Amino acid sequence: MNYSQEFLDLLKSVTAKRPKAVIDHILKYGFITTEDLKNRYGYNHPPRAVRDVKELGIPIEMYRVEGSDGRKIAAYKFAEFNPEEVLHRISGRTALSKKIKEELIALHGAKCFIYNELMNEDDLQIDHRVPFEVGGDFTDEQVPEYYMLLSPSANRLKSWACEKCENWNTKKDTEICLTCYWAYPENYTHSAMTQIRRLDIIWKGDEVSVYEALKKQAQNENTEIQNIVKKLLEKHIK
Repeated sequence: MNYSQEFLDLLKSVTAKRPKAVIDHILKYGFITTEDLKNRYGYNHPPRAVRDVKELGIPIEMYRVEGSDGRKIAAYKFAEFNPEEVLHRISGRTALSKKIKEELIALHGAKCFIYNELMNEDDLQIDHRVPFEVGGDFTDEQVPEYYMLLSPSANRLKSWACEKCENWNTKKDTEICLTCYWAYPENYTHSAMTQIRRLDIIWKGDEVSVYEALKKQAQNENTEIQNIVKKLLEKHIK
């Protein structure tokens, strides 16, 4: 397929490993499949690799092909390239993210939604409540409620939990995400489809001495500090 020089220049400007692998493969073969991404390049979550390309302003479209086992699988190829639309999409996304982040901070304060910890605004990262790999573009990007602010460590934890979840890998049911801890820690019924309830507690400043006392007690009892906290809470409730 013939591509304009402007489009080729855009493709060549990509140096990050994951999106570059997708781009180079499509340039060579005309398309790339989820099997290629998993088996050839070792990416267990193909939609993320494809999203990396899209977020660079490179148009990608999906269609279905027959996989090695006879089942239909996703394949991706370059879509029609419109320089003005790409430029608008990239600049618009940056402005939109900043605007939504400001609105979330105004509503909830500069805090991580998972740890409920106040942080420097620059350290907070904006993330979809429902992962893009599940919800796609089902949400209106201009609604702050569809997003959350996370510390870098909380964002990594969420990514790990979501990528291990059956809903991420097979079901792709938005409703399941909407009741998950990793999307709505303030109101949830499960955590990555498992009956788990979480309580993340942070001790800061003068409170650290309390943590150290709990840690020492846990060491004396040869157990985890979480178990000590659970016992104390259970005793208090009873």
